[in-house]
Amino acid sequence: MKIASWNINGIQARLPLLLRWLAEAEPDIVCLQELKAPDAKFPVDALNAAGYGALWRGQPSWNGVAILARDVEPIEIRRALPGDADDAEARYLEAAVEGMIVASIYLPNGNPQPGPKFDRKNAWFARLLAHAGSLAETNLPVVLAGDWNVVPTDDVADIYDTRSWKKDALLQPEPRAAWQQLLASGWTDAIRARHPDAPLYTFWDYLRQRWPRNAGLRIDHLLLSPPLAEVLTDAGVDRDVRGWERASDHAPVWLTLG
Repeated sequence: MKIASWNINGIQARLPLLLRWLAEAEPDIVCLQELKAPDAKFPVDALNAAGYGALWRGQPSWNGVAILARDVEPIEIRRALPGDADDAEARYLEAAVEGMIVASIYLPNGNPQPGPKFDRKNAWFARLLAHAGSLAETNLPVVLAGDWNVVPTDDVADIYDTRSWKKDALLQPEPRAAWQQLLASGWTDAIRARHPDAPLYTFWDYLRQRWPRNAGLRIDHLLLSPPLAEVLTDAGVDRDVRGWERASDHAPVWLTLG
């Protein structure tokens, strides 16, 4: 089974690219982020025609998450991250798919920092930690997939160069500590499990020729609960997709289970 995640950066603008990638990569389950479209504008008919059932939570102009599954319909579990009844942003979606729990996650960016946006990022991450703990206690197979907006380390495996990013919210100690807490509690970073040292970037900013220079960051992650980590066979990034015409600034990240 192949599970993937992709920050699509506008599903209406990138729909032809999404359909092309689905046909070429043939993932079984896909988590999407940054739909940037209201529920009514989600292209469910086109995705159904491509062979995918879909569950989504949209939001006009911003955010938005979805879960696609080949030849089956994802069964909704929850449409929001627990812990804040006033959180109206479409950043979390959770479903049952093929005997697994799958979550599509779009963690807040947090810039500029310090400030209220960074505080909101840290509070959201704290809620996610709590919910991930609840999911882990079930001992069920769980995938937490998405754009986490955190660069785990300063190593070249995670970021091309830190000099222009030192003050960015993606590299700050607080979200990095939360990320490490997840790993310490038993979640497996699929990319690092299969490629401990390789620079497998997932995001290249549109500015300053960062794609042609391979000046990338690793901020899109796939975390596995122990039952799935035991059957992880491969993981990677479909880097070439970032070079397609009118591409998202993110590339799809994926894993396979045996």
